[in-house]
Amino acid sequence: MDRSGTRAAVPGTSPGGSSRPKQLALVAAIMGSFVAGLDATAVNVALPAIRADLGGGLAGQQWVSNAYLLALGSLILVGGSLGDIFGERRVFSIGVAGFGLVSVLCAVAPDIGILIAGRALEGAFGALLMPSALAVIIAAFPRDERGAAIGSWTAWSGIATVIGPLAGGYLVDAVSWRLIFAINVPFVAATLVLISRAVPGRERGAAHARVDWLGAVLTFLGLAGPVLALIRLPEAGWASPQVWVSGLGGLALLGIFVAHERRTPAPTVPLALFRGRNFAVGNAATLAMYGGLGITFFLLVLFLQEVAGYSALHAGLALMPTTIVMFALSKRFGKLADRFGPRLFMGAGPLIAAAGLALLLRLGAHVSYLTGLLPALLIFSVGLAATVAPLTATVLSDADEANAGIASGINNATARIAGLLSIAAVGAVISAQFGHALDESLAGRSLSPAARIAVAQARRETLARLDPARVGQQVSLAVQSASVHAFHVGILISAVLVAIGGLLGLAGIRNPRRAVRSQDCAGGQLAGQPVEAGRERSPVAPHPQG
Repeated sequence: MDRSGTRAAVPGTSPGGSSRPKQLALVAAIMGSFVAGLDATAVNVALPAIRADLGGGLAGQQWVSNAYLLALGSLILVGGSLGDIFGERRVFSIGVAGFGLVSVLCAVAPDIGILIAGRALEGAFGALLMPSALAVIIAAFPRDERGAAIGSWTAWSGIATVIGPLAGGYLVDAVSWRLIFAINVPFVAATLVLISRAVPGRERGAAHARVDWLGAVLTFLGLAGPVLALIRLPEAGWASPQVWVSGLGGLALLGIFVAHERRTPAPTVPLALFRGRNFAVGNAATLAMYGGLGITFFLLVLFLQEVAGYSALHAGLALMPTTIVMFALSKRFGKLADRFGPRLFMGAGPLIAAAGLALLLRLGAHVSYLTGLLPALLIFSVGLAATVAPLTATVLSDADEANAGIASGINNATARIAGLLSIAAVGAVISAQFGHALDESLAGRSLSPAARIAVAQARRETLARLDPARVGQQVSLAVQSASVHAFHVGILISAVLVAIGGLLGLAGIRNPRRAVRSQDCAGGQLAGQPVEAGRERSPVAPHPQG
C-alpha cells in the first residue's frame, strides 16, 4: 500500500496486463487452500477412529473439530489485518509453513488432549493462510474477473475435499488415522515452493498500523465460553457452573468485544463495513448457511460409519459427488453471477441445497447409496455450487481494495464461527433427543449388566451401533432407532439453517448495476464507471472510527 492506504498493484496484474502473473497467483492461492482443505475433510472421516484410539466420546470428537474452528474463527480476523499490514505473500507463507509443522504434532499426539491442542494451533495458522489466499486473488484480478477467479479457486480447492475423504478413509482403514496429519507435509513443501516463485511481494502497508490483539483475545474467549457450555451441557446439565458461567461469561466478553471495536482506532472488525447492504446481508446468509453445512458434514460422516456400518474409506467415497459437482459447476456459476447478478444464485442455491438435505431424512440405519444417499447429495451439491462463488464475491465487492484482507477475514470468520457454534449446539440437541428416544424404547425393560454398560457407552457416543449378540436384539434395535432419530433431528436443523440463508439472499441482496458500454451511450461517450447498487454507504475509510 502507498501512504494513502491504497493497495499497491501487483506487477503484471492490472486489467490490461499479462494474464500469466494472475494465473500463477491463482494457482498459489489454490495450493495454499488445498493444504487446509485436505486436512479438514480427512479429519472428519477419521473422527470415529480417533475416538476408538484416544477415547473422548462425542465430546472428544466435537473438540477435535471445534478446537480448530475456534482458533480459526477467532483469529482469522487478525489474519486478514496482518495480510494487509505485512503483505499477503509473507503472511500466507508463514501460515502454510506453520500449518505443516503443527500437523506433525497432531500426527504423534499421545492422547486426546494433545491432539485437541494441536488442532487449535492448526486453526491459528489456518487463520493466517485462508484470508491471505483470498486476498491474493482480490489483489491480482480486476473486479469484473473476480467471480470467475473465485469460482476457479473454489473448484480447484475442492479437489482437496475429494482427496481428503478418500485418502483419509484409506489411511484409517489400511494404516492409521495419524497419517492423515503427516500427509500434509509434502503438500506444504510444494506450496511454499510455489509461493516463492509465483506470488510477488509488496511493501508493508501503512493503513493499519496496529493489530487489534485485544479484540482477538476477546473473540477467542468469547466464543470459547458458549462452545464449552454447549459441549458440556449433555453431561453436566444446565445447573452446572461449567455450563452457565462459561456460557454467560462468553456472551459478556463478546459484548465487550463489540464495544471495544467501536472505540479502537485499528479494529479487528471495522464495523463501517457492515453499512454495505450486500456485505451485511451476505455475512448473515453465510452465518446461517455455513451453520447448516457444518452440522451436515459433521453428522453425516459419523452416521455413515457408526450407525450405517460404512468403513472410513466408503464414507469418504460416499461424499465424492458433492466435491465433483462443486468442481464441475463452481466456476460456471461464478461467471453466471458476474453476468446476471448474484441475487438469484444466493437465493435459489441454498433453497435447492436445503431440499437435498431434506431428502436425507429418508435415511435409516441401513443406507441404500444409489436410491437413498446419492440423490440427496446431488441435489444438495448443485445448490451449494450455485451459492459459494457468488456469495464470496458479493461479500467482498462491498469492501474497498484497502480492506480486502479484513473483509475476506470477516467472511471467513463468519463461516468458521457458524460451523463452530452449530456443531457445539447440535451435539447438545441430538444427545438429548437420543437419550429421550432411548429411554422411551427401553422403558420397563430389564437389562443385563453387559447391556447396561453398553447402553451407557452409547449415551456418551450418541450415534452408535451395538452388537445384538452382546446386548440382545431389542436393546440393539432401540439404540439403532434412537441414533437414526437423533441424526434426523440434526439434519432437519441443518436444512432449516441453509434455507434461511437462501431466504436472506433473496430478500436482502441487490445486484450491482451494469457498466454502460461507450457504444451504447448517447454521443458514443462512456457514461461513467459501474455503480454497485448494493454500496449504499459512504466509502469505508482505511481507519473507520466508531
